[in-house]
Amino acid sequence: MSLVRVHNFSISLDGFGTGEGQSSEAHFGHAGQRLHEWMFGTRFWQAGGSGGVDDAFARQRGPLAERDPAIGAEIMGAGMFGHPGWHEDPEWKGAWGANPPYHIPVYVLTRHTRPSIEMEGGTTFHFIDASPAEALKTARDAAGGLDVRLSGGPTVIRDFLAAGLVDHLHIVVVPILLGRGIRLWEGLEGLEEHYQVEATSSPSGVTHVTFIRSAG
Repeated sequence: MSLVRVHNFSISLDGFGTGEGQSSEAHFGHAGQRLHEWMFGTRFWQAGGSGGVDDAFARQRGPLAERDPAIGAEIMGAGMFGHPGWHEDPEWKGAWGANPPYHIPVYVLTRHTRPSIEMEGGTTFHFIDASPAEALKTARDAAGGLDVRLSGGPTVIRDFLAAGLVDHLHIVVVPILLGRGIRLWEGLEGLEEHYQVEATSSPSGVTHVTFIRSAG
């Protein structure tokens, strides 16, 4: 069966995956871009950037990486697709322009469903009101045997983890304290017991923590 994967998801030292006060001008709220600055300095992101640990992780199956032939469908939450209230704007098509970086079917979990939107480059946004298990079945059917990627936000990843549906989880712990926002780890006590966990420190100050589901 195909795997469910999370890659390059950044959280603060106090566990927040996004800040407070999200809006159309501040997609990550008061966190701004601080959760993702580790990536901006890599060769993956810019010519002349650094190689090494961060660059290697940035290239692994993240939603902004080059099209990965192992990923056949994507799932994201309503808060990742748009700012609060986006569902009231019939012209809103996400924050990635006419050609989003996904190039596969993307399933947006939302109570405010709407017709699917076909974008340039092969991305189609589908809007579904479903449980994690139901959403995963739909995405797996579309993926045709390939893996399914969860791109966020923290609430969606947390719900899939609580349901025992995530096979590979890559978290980037960024050395900042946000103090408020949406935490990833709430209600997931003992999660590590079900995974093999490996941590890799980077000279940038971030720590890449990988959880791979244990056999059996």
